[in-house]
Amino acid sequence: MEQFSKILAAGVLSCAFAPLALASGNVNNGKALLAPDGKFAVCASCHGKDFNSPITDAYPKLAGQHPDYLAHALRAYKRSANLADGRKHPVMNGMVAPMTEDEMDDIAAYLGSLPATIETHK
Repeated sequence: MEQFSKILAAGVLSCAFAPLALASGNVNNGKALLAPDGKFAVCASCHGKDFNSPITDAYPKLAGQHPDYLAHALRAYKRSANLADGRKHPVMNGMVAPMTEDEMDDIAAYLGSLPATIETHK
């Protein structure tokens, strides 16, 4: 029960501060960071050079995703499994470790600006 209370408290706090975590990145900086000669060019090796064609279905298409969601996901990978709202993935945890908050926002803004090929079904 104590663990549930901690998780519930973390969820309530994250909702309370969610408006403060909106991505407001720079699309051009994000493009430069993910360019073939950019600091995080390696991202394309799994997610595809257009970020719409990952090398396997196990990796998500990132192009066209909502920038706030992408920035939140990057921050969760950086937190890893250390917190209730962290994400654990050996590759992604290592990839985001050197990213700054601004770089995460810039990458999220750029990816969100790209055309999406994600299909949704009702």
